[in-house]
Amino acid sequence: MVLIAPSILSADFSKLREEVIALEQAGADMLHIDVMDGHFVPNLTFGPKIVKTVRECTKLPLDVHLMVSNPDDMVPWFKEAGADILTVHAEVCPHLDKTLQTIKSLGMKAGVSLNPSTSEQVLEYVLDKLDQVLVMTVNPGFGGQTFMTEQVTKISHLREKRKENSYLIEVDGGINAMTAAECVAAGADILVAGTAVFAGGEYQNNIKLLR
Repeated sequence: MVLIAPSILSADFSKLREEVIALEQAGADMLHIDVMDGHFVPNLTFGPKIVKTVRECTKLPLDVHLMVSNPDDMVPWFKEAGADILTVHAEVCPHLDKTLQTIKSLGMKAGVSLNPSTSEQVLEYVLDKLDQVLVMTVNPGFGGQTFMTEQVTKISHLREKRKENSYLIEVDGGINAMTAAECVAAGADILVAGTAVFAGGEYQNNIKLLR
């Protein structure tokens, strides 16, 4: 069964603890935390302190997505904050193999994210070090964008490439009941959803609709 990772970027931060507890009770499989630096992407979100706060509220795995220009500097910060999975962008890691080794050496699972314009071929020589690949189906930086259908082909290609590897395929951007089905059919294992999960406050029902 596909795993659902609600993005806390869409949560009500005036009651973050309650939101996190509600998501766990509603059947979320993990929580997705988008860290943006206002440089690599045109938005600024939060840092290790928020991750630590969420960690104190739940036992769910924390899937931290670094949309930053200097991920290597931040890896130890998010380990200390309680991240279980740390995903970096291929576009900003000149020594991607080394970055992944550092993440794994600290006891976290390692992921790489690909922007819509980035080919999956950049991962050719690090596939054996990956726990997951995050396919962005929107340009990163803001929630509520329209799903890019052409990225489904990238998901299919990654499914083919993992015949000799064991990474999971995660998809983020424009996920709803219809696009979720497309992604799963192409090979997705994890769906990141913000608006679709939080809409109307019916978290449990909304998560079920995505499976």
